[in-house]
Amino acid sequence: MSLECTISPPAGNLSFLKLLDLSYNSFYGHLTYEKGYLHRLKTLYLSDNMPEGSIPLGLLHCQRLEMISLWGNKFSSRISKELSTLSSLSFLALGQNELIGTIPPLFGNISSLEAFGLEMNHIYGNIPTKLAQLPNLKIIDLGLNYLTGAIPSAIFNKFSMVQIVLNFNAFSGNLPTNNGLFLPNLELLLLDLNQLSGNIPSSLSNSSKLTMLTLATNLFTGSIPKHLGNLKHLEHLNLFQNQLTNKPGSMELSFLTDLTNCTSLVVLEVHRNKLSGTLPNSIGDLSNSLEILSVSKNQLIGTIPKEIGSLRKLNVLSLSFNNLNGNIPSTLGEIKSLQRLYLGDNNFHGSIPNEICHLSNLGKLYLELTNLSGSIPSCTENLRIGSLDPNIRPSRVLEIVDLSWNQISGSIPRVIGSFQCLTSLNLSRNSFLGPIPNTIGNLITLDFLDLSHNNLSGQIPKSLEALSHIQYMNFSFNKLVGEIPNEGSFLNLKSWSFTENEALCGNPILKVPPCASNSSKKLMIKINLRYILPVIALILIFCIGVYVVKRNHGNNVQSQNLIDLYSTMEPKMISYLELLQATNDFCDANLLGLGI
Repeated sequence: MSLECTISPPAGNLSFLKLLDLSYNSFYGHLTYEKGYLHRLKTLYLSDNMPEGSIPLGLLHCQRLEMISLWGNKFSSRISKELSTLSSLSFLALGQNELIGTIPPLFGNISSLEAFGLEMNHIYGNIPTKLAQLPNLKIIDLGLNYLTGAIPSAIFNKFSMVQIVLNFNAFSGNLPTNNGLFLPNLELLLLDLNQLSGNIPSSLSNSSKLTMLTLATNLFTGSIPKHLGNLKHLEHLNLFQNQLTNKPGSMELSFLTDLTNCTSLVVLEVHRNKLSGTLPNSIGDLSNSLEILSVSKNQLIGTIPKEIGSLRKLNVLSLSFNNLNGNIPSTLGEIKSLQRLYLGDNNFHGSIPNEICHLSNLGKLYLELTNLSGSIPSCTENLRIGSLDPNIRPSRVLEIVDLSWNQISGSIPRVIGSFQCLTSLNLSRNSFLGPIPNTIGNLITLDFLDLSHNNLSGQIPKSLEALSHIQYMNFSFNKLVGEIPNEGSFLNLKSWSFTENEALCGNPILKVPPCASNSSKKLMIKINLRYILPVIALILIFCIGVYVVKRNHGNNVQSQNLIDLYSTMEPKMISYLELLQATNDFCDANLLGLGI
């Protein structure tokens, strides 16, 4: 109800109250309690408010309390061990507060406790063994804390357990061996971002109700258990960033074949491991519901099977940072729902398949460091038109394109300026030819542009000054000429953005020669025509006259004297400065005449 106030102490006088739900408001301040009156209270919901300080000890007098939810507040005290005296308590949610300290071992005395949540606090130390041994415990959520030590084995041998969430801590040690792991009703097991080691127990496959298994970012070794394929209801399998390897002697990722039995699988992430070998053709038989497939940063070899095109609901495909080779399969164009494609840092050859233009929902395309050649497909205009298929998620257009460090040639298509949502364009270290399309200036959302190390020619389009969001531009190591634009997005660029080009000019601070302006050129032409050329013409006429007199009057004394007189005269060099001073800055009043 968007209430914003303190909780009045007289509320503690409601002696017949059994349920109090004040969740999702803005109550603040310290909670107080009128002693002894709420003795019938069974349920207290105060989630997602703003009370602070300590959890009120007055709750100890509510001995009938069965459910307490103080989740999402600002309580900052230690957890009072006296809460363990609430013998009827079955549900205790204290997550997303600012609680500190350790978990009181006395909580292991609340035999009725079924759900215990302390996630996203500042709790440290170990999980008390007695807490793990509670006979009716179904849910334990201690994620995002600072807990250490081994996870008590009793947690993994409990018929009642439905959810185990211990991720984002610093737990160490191994998971129980196959004989010590019995969780037939388990649905969620989240142990990612810890320091767990050893093998993944194959007996996890006995947890037939499991829908989410996340063991990512740990130190697990060995192979991925074959029997995980028995988990028919598994939707999320996250094993990334461990040290998992193939089965001994296997030349392909056989676990992918095993997982084809998981018909509900939506997310499969095994990147950042030590998996080697080839992708099996059975990859196309994975779940029809699969949306995310990530096997990047492993040691894969061989080609991408064409059968991958059967994963029609895939949104994200990440196979980058491997040693895959061959051509990029054209069947990728059949995955119309694909939004993010990561194939960079592999050893592909050939060109970008034209079928990639069928991916009308593609938002991010990473093909860097893949040895691709040829040119950008001419059909790229199709990529900016969203899909009209109602079975595909809302259409998207390209946001990020990275084709750097390849051997792609040809010109940069002008249609690139039509991708109005493009934020990053990296075409560096290729063999692109021709001019930079001025249509790039239409990409008003662009914040990264790298065209360096190509064979681009012509001028840098002035239209690029309109890129108001740009943070990085690089035009170095090309064959560009002409004036560097000096407004808008170019004001903050450094000299390295333009180094090693053919004939760029502009502001000397960019370490390029200044450009001669048109007005300066016109002024010099006018001065030459109006003043310098007439003076040169007079001198030339004078010299011709002397030559004629000397030739026609060789025996005449008067002429001889004249010639002698002329011969004693040394021609005087007149500097431009002297002309400037003598003519009073070439004043029109001193003008003798005009040339033709």
